[in-house]
Amino acid sequence: MTFIIDKEELKPGLIIFRRGDVEHKNWYCRIKLPKADRYKTVSLKTSDLHEARNRAFDVDADVRFRIKHEVPIFNKPFSEVAKEYTESQKSRAKMGEITHERVKKIASVINAQLNPYVGTTQISLIGQDRWANYPAWRREHGKGSIREQVSDSTIKFEMSIFGGIMTFALKKRYIPASQKFEGRPNFKTMRRDAFSIEEYRALHTRGRAWVKAADKKPASQWYRNVTYNFVLIMCNTGMRPPEARNLRWRDISYGKDKDGRELVILSVRGKDKARQLVAPPSVGEYLERVRVLSKATEPDDPVFSTYEGEPANSLYKALIRDLLTETKLREGPSGIPRSTYSFRHTYATFRLSEGVDVYFLAQQMGTSVKMIEDHYGHVNAVKHADRVLHGMGSWEPVTQSEPGKPETSQSGKAGTVRPAPDRPRRNHKKKP
Repeated sequence: MTFIIDKEELKPGLIIFRRGDVEHKNWYCRIKLPKADRYKTVSLKTSDLHEARNRAFDVDADVRFRIKHEVPIFNKPFSEVAKEYTESQKSRAKMGEITHERVKKIASVINAQLNPYVGTTQISLIGQDRWANYPAWRREHGKGSIREQVSDSTIKFEMSIFGGIMTFALKKRYIPASQKFEGRPNFKTMRRDAFSIEEYRALHTRGRAWVKAADKKPASQWYRNVTYNFVLIMCNTGMRPPEARNLRWRDISYGKDKDGRELVILSVRGKDKARQLVAPPSVGEYLERVRVLSKATEPDDPVFSTYEGEPANSLYKALIRDLLTETKLREGPSGIPRSTYSFRHTYATFRLSEGVDVYFLAQQMGTSVKMIEDHYGHVNAVKHADRVLHGMGSWEPVTQSEPGKPETSQSGKAGTVRPAPDRPRRNHKKKP
């Protein structure tokens, strides 16, 4: 069956026609876009020939107005434009301009990240705000369902694809030139949102009330108790979420430091690397609470499991979201919703505030000194307040105390943060 029937040319580049593949007799018009090998087809929604001619001229005038004033001619969802973009990249790969591996990466980013973010949004409605807010959204949603931390380099790569699709849409005249993205967010200013000592105390205190407020269902009470202890463990160890997910009961041991003080030793594993980290005895107490509750306590069983005893791959993310919302701590100062990684950042911030050397902290956290300095450099102003404020008129130097008595200083009066997570005055002098 012929697709176009009863065709009539109204003027060069403008025709009306009926479709041979449908039962109704309504007319359509097709307009050739100037200086482009493209057409716009519109249903005229009438079977009357005279009315169809008038409506076709109206559509033609509208299209030319849009072209003149750079208003989008086509209105498509982002996902459809992204699909066209992917096909264009496949053509480039066949010509040897890019690799087939890159096309796979592009398709993966579109399907896994960009479509969930703006896939159903009309391409003409995606503006600078959606571009600027992508890093915050991406960090909030992590890598799929397990909510892992996303690096700046990963986000930048994904945004390059996001920008490429919008540039493609501009060339296809789906959007006007004014809609092209400008610049990139300054990642360095996007501080990782840890909890302040006051917020942590509030989380600790209100968290207990949150546990008690669980309904009477055993599973609900179980999940809230385990989630609460999970938060305490994460804030007091600095573990990454993937390391917590991989933790087994056999990975936990106990020892003493050189001065005979008890400590907990955790053998943790991420994707590729393994290391040991140390924690105060309070972490051992939290782990024991989890063990008592758990139905999976064999050496090779996961420490963090579900109510049924299966691995907790999501690491209680919905419950943590509920806990942070309930305690009014969901969003940090920068407005970015907090996630499980905020507990690791809290640990790092508190340790630096206590004066732990960045070299030892980097070893404890399984990262580099540069990463610590780049992301937590703002802590130094507090840690080195005595040096920063030295010589100022209202700033008194540290006074030497008598043997056996604690030192005092004006910095203590200024509100220097000393408490470590959970138990503010316990074990806070222990270096990792």
